[in-house]
Amino acid sequence: MPPTAARLRPDSILSIYYLEGRFAAGFRINAPGFVGNWEEEDFSFLFFLEAADETVAALVANTPGVKLLDRYEMSYQDWQGGAITPFRLGKFLFNPPWLKAAAEKDDIAITLDAGVVFGNGMHATTQDCLTAISIAMAGGKVATMIDLGCGTGILSLAAAKLGCARTLAVDLNELAVRTTAENVRLNGLDRLILPVVGRAEEQMGVACDLLVANIHFQVMKKIVASDDFPRQKWFILSGLLPSEAEKIVARLRRMPVSILKRWCSGQVWHTILGITHERP
Repeated sequence: MPPTAARLRPDSILSIYYLEGRFAAGFRINAPGFVGNWEEEDFSFLFFLEAADETVAALVANTPGVKLLDRYEMSYQDWQGGAITPFRLGKFLFNPPWLKAAAEKDDIAITLDAGVVFGNGMHATTQDCLTAISIAMAGGKVATMIDLGCGTGILSLAAAKLGCARTLAVDLNELAVRTTAENVRLNGLDRLILPVVGRAEEQMGVACDLLVANIHFQVMKKIVASDDFPRQKWFILSGLLPSEAEKIVARLRRMPVSILKRWCSGQVWHTILGITHERP
């Protein structure tokens, strides 16, 4: 298995190759310094800790439909949008693996290595989801959770720390799942969280106490439209722009659910917390 994002350090310099096209499932590169492959729609980003021009050129030459568009270098901190240091979000204290802040009395400490995956905790939707998870779990009735579009696993980690006994963490991107698995290991939560590669909309048959989906709108529509959606007792839907949120809310109002709270961060990002009604 190639090295994981856990090898990255604040002073790491990334060599990033931007390609048009995607690779086959289970794709691997056995090359020094390979961090991983992030795929977005019909594009791929290959990350290395050192220049890999020859490796990438050979890969492109032997993979039909893949074309190198650009290559650039940047520091790991620049990729993540700034200095990677401990930070607090509500009751949670997030530490990178290489630097631990002193925990205060009521802190819930979590080690988070975002690697090159999006989900370092700074996005408004992540912060609102953490607040919503805390509300849903406050009554002690959430024992199972599905985290759809888990990214780095930050929401699964938080739920487990709050007492959730079983979480299925799902992402279509293999690098995201590998990163989640590494964070699960770093926090000693292997028995509580199961990271898997899969499509979010195909996991709805698994009924749980809490469904969390911080995911893009096209997938969110399929999740809410599923006949199995009302089987989930609590739900948190996030990552929605204003017009998208209104469409989801309109759909929810025709279903046996109640919307308990809504967040709108910066007049842009919407998060919805709700419960489903028991069927007679």
